[in-house]
Amino acid sequence: MDIKIFEVGPFAENTYLLCRENEALLIDPGFFDPREYREFVDEMEQRSVALKAIVLTHAHVDHVLGLERVLKEYDVPVYLNHSDLFLWNNFPNQAALFGVRTTGFDFVPHPLPEIQNYSIGKFTFDVLYTPGHSPDHVSLYFQEEGMLIAGDVLFYESIGRTDLYKGDFDELANSIRIKLYSLPADTVVYPGHGPKTSIAHEKTQNAFVRDIG
Repeated sequence: MDIKIFEVGPFAENTYLLCRENEALLIDPGFFDPREYREFVDEMEQRSVALKAIVLTHAHVDHVLGLERVLKEYDVPVYLNHSDLFLWNNFPNQAALFGVRTTGFDFVPHPLPEIQNYSIGKFTFDVLYTPGHSPDHVSLYFQEEGMLIAGDVLFYESIGRTDLYKGDFDELANSIRIKLYSLPADTVVYPGHGPKTSIAHEKTQNAFVRDIG
């Protein structure tokens, strides 16, 4: 499986394009301007892959800014955890806080519950429910590839902020220690912002949540 990272939008959000053979998954489309979106389209055309679905780790504005633009061109399902749809339902209000005007979405995404060996097309991964940064947050663990799409839970030597809607530091720390730090130490972590890291590195070097086992 190949992974392409697009650093996009005013928050330098990491949007991920995963490609396996002739299929692709798009994770957290944060494209903010036409140039960023065009780079994604060019990548799809160069790889000659078919987009199978869009998967959201959570519905904060910076992770869904480009969703409407993508759906105008690609008729694919969208997946989001349904533990709390407040952020999804209030996307226009989120966007307005940053000067972006939108009418929001007229559909409800497919549910993405916590589950092992979840398959979309040729992609199989574990969905880990990891709240604390947001109440709808999941992380995606691809065991065969030894990689984790962590969203805004775990960053390089840092963690996601907990001062937004239903943010909770203790809950976030528990998500990291129980769900993420239990993964193999050599698991590569691809976060929603900043450079990649590893479970081993964060367990010893993360100033906010170290391994206490």
